[in-house]
Amino acid sequence: MDAKQADLSALRINRAAQAAAPSTPRHWRWLAIGVPTAVAVLVGAILLRTSGALASAVPVRLTRATLASPRSGAVLVASGYVVAQRKAAVASKGTGRLVYLGVVEGDRVRAGQVIARIEDSDIKAQLAQAQANLDLSRAELRDAEHSLARERLLLDSAFSSQANYDAAEARYQRVRASIAFAQASVQAADVALENTVIRAPFDGTVLSKNADVGEVVAPLAASAFSKSAVVTIADLRSLEVEADVAEANLESVAPGQLCEIVLDAYPDVRYPGYVAKIVPTADRAKATVQVKVAFRSYDARVLPEMSAKVHFLPRAARGVGAGADTQPVLVVPASAVAERNGRSVVYVVEGGRAVEVPVTVGRQVGTAVAIREGLAAGTQVIDSVGERVRRGVKVKER
Repeated sequence: MDAKQADLSALRINRAAQAAAPSTPRHWRWLAIGVPTAVAVLVGAILLRTSGALASAVPVRLTRATLASPRSGAVLVASGYVVAQRKAAVASKGTGRLVYLGVVEGDRVRAGQVIARIEDSDIKAQLAQAQANLDLSRAELRDAEHSLARERLLLDSAFSSQANYDAAEARYQRVRASIAFAQASVQAADVALENTVIRAPFDGTVLSKNADVGEVVAPLAASAFSKSAVVTIADLRSLEVEADVAEANLESVAPGQLCEIVLDAYPDVRYPGYVAKIVPTADRAKATVQVKVAFRSYDARVLPEMSAKVHFLPRAARGVGAGADTQPVLVVPASAVAERNGRSVVYVVEGGRAVEVPVTVGRQVGTAVAIREGLAAGTQVIDSVGERVRRGVKVKER
């Protein structure tokens, strides 16, 4: 009975309130759904177009135009290292604590430049003591000279004995000897003081720093807690390649023979060189002879202790001048040159597309071809040019 009499008016839907509430316009709903969908479609189209463009790009391999000797083929290839022929581990002639170090690795130094200093307070004290002894001896010399002069006058006047004169002369000679000894002591102290200053023995470049301020340095590094060399310097103008040539191949090498030096760090660059010296001894353990190959020209990229390979070129034929066929020429692989419309061209890559560069080719140099005009050394060109590589074609490096 109570459930039937319950007020059901609270369950009635208020149509007036719904009509009064603001409703979202229908076109805003379509915008909220359509804009993200359009953005997604646009992004997808861009990605699809990009992937399609990459898929259609011709894969190519780039190579560099390099300078090479016009003589084709190497009669022998040997491995070695770049070594400075003028190199020094600069040490101190005195023993002491390092108080100043004015260079770091890579710094250029001049002959006589102060590189470092060791503690010199004790040496300066010895120098001051020696100078004081010298001043004292010089003061005694004046008194001894006056005494000897007086004794000479008294002896001539018969007012003094020969014994007194001889004693005055002996004192004068002792004072002169003490002056010489004091001067030697001052000179020794000066030398010891100069030995606390470490100077560069020649013009060069600092390769390594072996000691730091506060460490004890000694000429022979007598203890485990002292250092001998403070820095190591080398004259980078004296770089050569020291290569080991097997005894069986030594007949293929001669002094003055032209070579090409290829550093492992820069395999695309060939430096011209020549055989400077064949060391007159063999390594019994390795059955090799050391050959020193000098650079005819090189740049700042060549550093000591770099590994290198030396290509010994064929010797000049009889009757050919020493200067013939010695100038390096610009070469590229023969596969990098193509014939287009009756002319020789190579292709470089700019903005992801192949750009045609007309060139004038010369003779064959081994597997490469000489470029006489149209290209600069170091330019990267497309190697193995095929029919698909044309002007304006999209390319990608593989």
